[in-house]
Amino acid sequence: MPKQRRLDPAAPWVEITTTAADWKAADPELLATMLGQLHLIRAFEERVLELAGEGLVHGPAHSSIGQEGGAVGSIVGLRSTDGINGSHRGHHQFLAKAITHVSGGRLDLDHLVGDDLQVVLQRTLAEILGLAQGYCHGRGGSMHLQWFEAGALGTNAIVGGGVPLAAGNAWAQKHSTTSAGVGAAEGSDLTVTYFGDGATNIGSVLETMNLAAAWRLPVAFFIENNLYAVSTHVEEVTAETRLSARGLGFGIPSYRVDGMDPLAVHLAMVEGERRMRAGDGPVVIEAEVYRYFHQNGPYPGSAFGYRTKEEEAAWRERDPLARVAREMIALRLITTEQVEAVRAKALAAIDTATAELLEADPEKAGRRRIRPELWPDPAFVNVGVRGDASELDAQRALEPLTDTRPREQLKFVDAVAGVMERRMAEDPRIVVLGEDVHRLKGGTNGATKGLSTAFPERVLGTPISENAFAGLGGGMALDGRFRPVVEFMYPDFMWVAADQVFNQIGKARHMFGGDNPVPLVLRTKIAMGSGYGSQHLMDPAGIFATSPGWRIVAPSTAEDYVGLMNAALALEDPVLVIEHVDLYNEKDTVIGGDLDYVIPPGNAAIRREGSEVTVISYLSMVRHSLEAIEQTGVDAELIDLRWLDRASIDWDTIEASVKKTNAVLIVEQGARGTSYGGWLADEIQRRFFDWLDQPVQRVTGAESSPSISRILERAAIARTEEVVAGLETVRANAGGA
Repeated sequence: MPKQRRLDPAAPWVEITTTAADWKAADPELLATMLGQLHLIRAFEERVLELAGEGLVHGPAHSSIGQEGGAVGSIVGLRSTDGINGSHRGHHQFLAKAITHVSGGRLDLDHLVGDDLQVVLQRTLAEILGLAQGYCHGRGGSMHLQWFEAGALGTNAIVGGGVPLAAGNAWAQKHSTTSAGVGAAEGSDLTVTYFGDGATNIGSVLETMNLAAAWRLPVAFFIENNLYAVSTHVEEVTAETRLSARGLGFGIPSYRVDGMDPLAVHLAMVEGERRMRAGDGPVVIEAEVYRYFHQNGPYPGSAFGYRTKEEEAAWRERDPLARVAREMIALRLITTEQVEAVRAKALAAIDTATAELLEADPEKAGRRRIRPELWPDPAFVNVGVRGDASELDAQRALEPLTDTRPREQLKFVDAVAGVMERRMAEDPRIVVLGEDVHRLKGGTNGATKGLSTAFPERVLGTPISENAFAGLGGGMALDGRFRPVVEFMYPDFMWVAADQVFNQIGKARHMFGGDNPVPLVLRTKIAMGSGYGSQHLMDPAGIFATSPGWRIVAPSTAEDYVGLMNAALALEDPVLVIEHVDLYNEKDTVIGGDLDYVIPPGNAAIRREGSEVTVISYLSMVRHSLEAIEQTGVDAELIDLRWLDRASIDWDTIEASVKKTNAVLIVEQGARGTSYGGWLADEIQRRFFDWLDQPVQRVTGAESSPSISRILERAAIARTEEVVAGLETVRANAGGA
């Protein structure tokens, strides 16, 4: 029989419950504030369900009725500079943070709603109704509520999607020298990320717990365990239903608490705050709560058959509003009549907010409608997908092709590392993060050479968890105090982090109203021809070009890389910087002593002038195109795009060339299915159809992704020979030899 020894978790796991002594010791102002917030949030949520029943809420109405205790108890003691984010069911969290912000954390029950708080209620309701005066100008609605001034970082419709972003905000809080604006003794700011029982099984949540623990970030993982993910009970999906146990595997101190007891939640958060503000890293808090209604809308879960009326009644007996009122009455801090007066004041405030947004429907007797003048202007639809790039006006723009200064020889990859070192030396906001970027003398290819030595606190080697560290970068960018540069070792890895890349980072600016920038650079490299196979070799340009919010650069020369990376680092938008391993070790040149210029959006390069066909390409295929043009003798004009996204592409240069040549050949290396050229060909034919004498022709790889076999890999990608064939097709269609 082998010897066995019991192993204990590295972090404590405790359950917190209140006693009569806790209620007696509690600050009466704190209890009054909690009661006032609970009633305001309950009245607000009841009105949302009422309006949804009238068909005035477009989209879902995820009520938090029954769960208010978890939000109020955990938020009432936070600073305005502390951050929170949450899930699709986040009205209560947003309101608790906003009310705490405008009230300074204390409510006077005799004068419950002042002017500032009335504005909060009206703007929040307006946002849920999709109106221009809402916090996100009506774009966010019920599921995307954001108010940075109050520390409300944004609720999120993707289960678990906001958790990595919260870690990024916490990283910024920990590392900002201006964190909280308070003395060191008071501790740094913190972030609380709220999610439900269903999200505890999501990879991004668990990845982020690990990363936050490893980096000791001041973030609280707050689990609102309401037992049901839509209609699926927690016991059906996990063997350990005490969900705070998730933290133990990562060495995170974890607390379990009755979420129907707001004071117990508050005391648990106080315990967590002490650790986080002291620099001891994250905590997990699991609050057992219960939503009185179905996942969406005004009906109880029992109406859908997945829970019983008896279960619902038992949880209603534990209502957090009644609990706080009962304890305060027992302590002679309030009377039943005063509690009723608080309820009346809350309802009156909601009535006032509603009256400002609705009016009698002139076409339907007895019905209400949203005031027509409050809707957003339809012209606002695309505003804020990305910024206007005016931030580049202060930068020195330069065209390397026309600059006659002496050149210095170096490898392309050395220009990659060199320009980053230059920018990091001048801008302390830039932080580089990714797998192995701090090791191997510059990562796996030398692209970060020297950076970890020069800036050890700003070059962060991450765990293998793209969802977590990409989202963390997104949270840092949204915070605004840092400019993250995230590296994906290979572009195929973006699929692992697709939610963070596309649903979060790419959409954040527009989704939350278009006002808040997202200054993030995502670097990756194409490695076609290196034998790494189907899951390492894709070209991501086509995917990113059809996804909103991203700008894309693809340099083919070291001089272009300098200008394009500088522009990417100065922009307030997320920018994908695509590199190619074929270029890394190529001998190249840069302008001697100048690593400080930018090549702004809308500036393609004409690498060769010609009259027979316009060849459009990027990255290493620019050189393959030049070789093919020389081999065929076709008088082609070669355009190196540099900027690939819809908003940044140089349409003027393309138009002038097409009008001259009347034919287009788009050249790229990668697979046909995810092709960038498919989108570009469609756009060119729509814009320039009258000047085209034949269909836009394309050179791409095969339908398949490249595989390991040297022969099959070569068959799957395009190089010079395929461009030659494309040029011959264009010449044949034009009636040439």
